Amino acid sequence: MMQTNNMTRHVSKLLLVSLVAVLALLAVVLSPLFTANAQETSFFGNEKRVPQSQAEVELSYAPLVKQVSPAVVNVYSKKVVRQNASPFANDPVFRQFFGTPRERVQNSLGSGVIVGDGVIVTNNHVVADADELLVVLSDRREYEAELILADERTDLAVLRIDTECEPLPTVEYGDTRDTEVGDIVLAIGNPFGVGQTVTTGIISATARTDVGVSDYSFFLQTDAAVNPGNSGGALVNTKGELVGINSAIFSRSGGSNGIGFAIPAEMVKRVVDAAVNEGRIVRPWLGLKAQSVTYDIAKAQGLSRPVGVMVTEVFDDGPADKAGLKRGDLITEIDGREVFDETGLKFLAATRSPGEISSLRILHGGKYEDVKVTLAPPPGATKAELELLEGRHPFSGAEVAELSPRLAEEMGRDPFASGVLVTRILRRAYAWRIVRPGDLIVSINDEPIKTLKDLDEALAEETSRWAIELDRNGRRISGTVTL
Repeated sequence: MMQTNNMTRHVSKLLLVSLVAVLALLAVVLSPLFTANAQETSFFGNEKRVPQSQAEVELSYAPLVKQVSPAVVNVYSKKVVRQNASPFANDPVFRQFFGTPRERVQNSLGSGVIVGDGVIVTNNHVVADADELLVVLSDRREYEAELILADERTDLAVLRIDTECEPLPTVEYGDTRDTEVGDIVLAIGNPFGVGQTVTTGIISATARTDVGVSDYSFFLQTDAAVNPGNSGGALVNTKGELVGINSAIFSRSGGSNGIGFAIPAEMVKRVVDAAVNEGRIVRPWLGLKAQSVTYDIAKAQGLSRPVGVMVTEVFDDGPADKAGLKRGDLITEIDGREVFDETGLKFLAATRSPGEISSLRILHGGKYEDVKVTLAPPPGATKAELELLEGRHPFSGAEVAELSPRLAEEMGRDPFASGVLVTRILRRAYAWRIVRPGDLIVSINDEPIKTLKDLDEALAEETSRWAIELDRNGRRISGTVTL
């Protein structure tokens, strides 16, 4: 019996040793697989790791640059400037005694991007007031360019060149809605005129609305080095898609401080499409005014954080009014994108065309609702009906126009404002003593002035005393004039 028990113990020890040996062998065999798995998990989990191969060490943006850079061009503009020009400069007698005014050619350089068949987009400030435009491709081909649309309010301009059917490289638009902070981007342009240069960085912020460069501010911010001459150049993602047009830098010295601003591709596409298809851009509007949501407003609305804009005014019979929006409604999203101020709301609406439908997410009566709004252009004529004021009154020699929402939008003024706008004043006219171009005539002798008819009736009165109220850059000015 004792012998049997001893044999059992020996067999058990032998089995245990064998099991341990088998497990050790399995660990040796499977160890590389677990290591590879760990590395793969580390890679796809976005954890830091060292390069695993020579190919990864030698990764480069060169193929991307070769793909995109041929579509980035240099834009040269020339402007003839007369020095010491006199109002009598065209008079032959004046020229006989004083000679022809001296002229000099003012040159400026920027960049541009080919986005279609001979169609190039750049910044408006690159080509503003130019007498001649020249586009130079990356392969040194040169073409005279025609300006087909200049939009000062977005700081975009669209040019066209005739290549006589020769194909041109182009850049495809990216979807700016997919662009996030941290995305790698490349800035391509011609800084300081040294030749085409590529810099890289990341998107450091999106939806910058407080830059003040244009009326429709909704910039992408990047730390890719952008310098003078980069204006109008391409900001592209790692897919080689255009995500923005480099437009401005934040700088105290004139050089790059790592804060550059680019106009998002969705607005670029809207302006280019309008230029090519319509020859002009008509911006839709929502027909409302709004204010940003503060922490106190958010708390009162039961929100966990400040988001959206509060509707403060609705234009009668405008798109928002027809959709049922009311004062006090809180708009949190437009077309699925959050908004934080009126500028952002205005920009996102302007990327669409009149007649299209936008979806607004609103908080109304404590409940969220999705409201469909059919966008429309502001009411009013595209061109103002101008009237030159003459007679014995304080506005003699002033040219005026009745302010409509559409005219106000075109001039970058409040579309809810009403009155008569001073557009021009004749040289040496009496009106220079009272008003300036851009002033809004609000009232005369305590009578509100909203239309040209109101103004004509007020000025037709036989009086020598005029109590006048003006709106100058948002500031009310009032006084009395005696003739």
